[in-house]
Order: sequence, then structure tokens, then C-alpha cells
Amino acid sequence: MIEPGLETARIREAPLLLTDDDIRRALRRISHEIREQHPYLDQVVLLGIPTRGVPLARRIASAIREHDNTEVPVGSVDVGLYRDDLDHRPTTRLGPTEVPVDLDGRTVILVDDVLFTGRTIRAALDALADLGRPSTVQLAVLVDRGHRQLPIRADYVGKNLPTAVGERVTVQLEETDGTEGVWLERLS
Repeated sequence: MIEPGLETARIREAPLLLTDDDIRRALRRISHEIREQHPYLDQVVLLGIPTRGVPLARRIASAIREHDNTEVPVGSVDVGLYRDDLDHRPTTRLGPTEVPVDLDGRTVILVDDVLFTGRTIRAALDALADLGRPSTVQLAVLVDRGHRQLPIRADYVGKNLPTAVGERVTVQLEETDGTEGVWLERLS
């Protein structure tokens, strides 16, 4: 594992793709699109995928509240035990699953930072099946970088960033990392 200070220095050497202002604008746009698709927000629930999907879901809910004065419930769904690569990972840290309301019959919008292969979202769908039976499940992501291995697409995308397989999109948020931005790293 890389020490946090060294990792931050390594990331800051990579090209910055989105600034904090870019992230704020992307999330505001996502919140507007959600409001347009769901005029009756009382049936919508935002579930962030830890780690960075949770603060992104909270920010989207905050933007909706500022514009519509409507509280959209926000929770989290941990996918650790539902991943298909458990035998390839040295350790799997489990985060909290917090479901603020009964999901049956509601629209659940899963929120994550980066959509890549689609495997994390598949795991989230499996976890969601154990939590209730929503009428609809949608996906909101800050960054869609392509390279899907499963037939999954986002309904709400902050930014499409075409990348190579040998690159990594790194998202850092103030709430989780103490800094804010999206960087493109070239893997060796």
C-alpha cells in the first residue's frame, strides 16, 4: 500500500481532468436531470456506493433540496461481499449499508464516482436485490470512462472521459480525501 502523502503527490503529477468547480457543475447537472425525469421526487432514493459514491449522493440530494426544497433520502449500499473478484483481492473492507426508507416500489438511483467495467454496479444490483424490490433502478456516475465488460450504462453522467485500458481515473473528494479533483494516471 502506498502511503497517503506519497499517493497524493503521485496523483497530483497526473493530468487534472476535472477541478472542484467542474465536479460541482457536473453534480448540479445530474441533479437537474434527475428532477426532470422524476417530477415526483417523493419516490426517489439515492444510494451511494462506498467510498466516494456516498458523498456524491449527498451532494446531489443537497442540490435537489436547494432547488426544490425537497428532501430526497440518501443511503449507502456496500458491495464488498457481492463482488465477483473476492478471491483475487487480498482483503475486502466492508462499509456500511444504510437504507433510509423501504425500497419496495421506489426508484433507486445508485451513485458512484467512476463507471469502468460495470462489475461494481453488477455487485450493487445483487446487493440491492437483498434489500428490497424497487420499481426502477437507475445509475448516476461522476465519470464514465468506457471499457464495459457487462451490459451496464449510466442514466446520469457528469462527464464522459474516453480512456485507455492502461490508464486509471482517480477521483478525490474533500469529504474522503481532503482534496478535490479528477486525475488521469498512466499505469506502468
